Amino acid sequence: MINQLIFTLCFIGAILLFAKNARQLYRNINLGRALNRNDKPGERLKTMLLVAFGQKKMFKRITPAILHLFVYIGFCIINIEMIEIVIDGMFGTHRFLSFLGGFYDILIASFEWLALGVLVGCIIFLIRRNVIHLKRLNSAELANWPKTDANLILIVEILLMTAFLLMNAADQKLQLLGGSHYNPVGSFPISQYLVSILPHDPSSLVLIERTSWWFHILGVLAFLNYLPYSKHLHILLAFPNTYFSNLKPKGELTNMENVTNEVKAMLDPSFTPPLSEQPLRFGAKDVQDLTWKNLLDAYTCTECGRCTSSCPANITGKLLSPRKIMMDTRDRLEEVGKNIKANGAFVDDGKSLLDTYITREELWACTSCNACVEQCPVNINPLEIIVELRRYTVMEESQAPASINTMFGNIENNGAPWKYSQMDRANWTSQQ
Repeated sequence: MINQLIFTLCFIGAILLFAKNARQLYRNINLGRALNRNDKPGERLKTMLLVAFGQKKMFKRITPAILHLFVYIGFCIINIEMIEIVIDGMFGTHRFLSFLGGFYDILIASFEWLALGVLVGCIIFLIRRNVIHLKRLNSAELANWPKTDANLILIVEILLMTAFLLMNAADQKLQLLGGSHYNPVGSFPISQYLVSILPHDPSSLVLIERTSWWFHILGVLAFLNYLPYSKHLHILLAFPNTYFSNLKPKGELTNMENVTNEVKAMLDPSFTPPLSEQPLRFGAKDVQDLTWKNLLDAYTCTECGRCTSSCPANITGKLLSPRKIMMDTRDRLEEVGKNIKANGAFVDDGKSLLDTYITREELWACTSCNACVEQCPVNINPLEIIVELRRYTVMEESQAPASINTMFGNIENNGAPWKYSQMDRANWTSQQ
């Protein structure tokens, strides 16, 4: 009964803590501006099933896609066993679902093969990061905590799968020795090879089995509450993020509603612009000026670096890294969230996403080609954030690179980006 009580308290405590963290994330995301992404539910569901569940965009790079598929499917399906562990922990039973008979044997065997897949995948991922030193996984923005975070998650997953297999191996040996409460159930195609290295003493085997059982369940609960502080939050957020994807063509930029309303009012004197509760601002200076979807993107970022490794500006040595744009947005959002939590409302801290986190050199290095958007496995759109920050610098501060100011001047004076007048536009047609 003591073990059941301890387990129940740990389980309920972990769920309540996760709910608290999830509520904080939801509040931070809602700091963004309103955006309607509830249209075309059928197309959105299809996008989510293909991109998030089906891992469609992962397969643009076949090797990491296969490894990730092993880890993704294995980790998700193995955690189905959590149902049995929770029941056993709360009610003091052992392998409660064994009444399923032959189907239970198939389940356990499948879990073991998947656990092996997760182990192999995570080990290779560790090698790619720390031995091969794959360039996109060792960029400057990943120094210190981001790199530690990635390695820590991989190591934890390896330990969890090892504990799962060790638990099964000890259970199997106790079954062979006729231990009490260890009835002959399950099929163990992988852990059977660990049986020979285990001690023969039943009490030692019980200790190993119970220790592995507790490590596995507490590890999963700890992992659940670590997610909100980790890039691996994409495990949960990839699904809503892909569902609320921008379904418009990638080259189509959004119009600013406040500018559109002003133009409508100029063309139609009877048009009355809707009242806004917030002061109008052109573009974005800080995270509160972005949409909630931009902020959801920031939290969903996996830091895989596919966007940056495909960015032509980054490839040619410019400062821009789309991954850093998303990481900076997330870091600033976390900072603003803590500010609000500490003060009850946001208190100006003299910082902003623009300049404090993202430099203007980064913004103007972007070619707006959408390569980062095309490559992202979970449909994150760094370009939207870049465009909004650019709009602020141009329309609020009247600051832009000289070449762009020249273009603006030509459009204003000549009706075209070029320096010659409208009368001379067609002159090229008469040249031989």
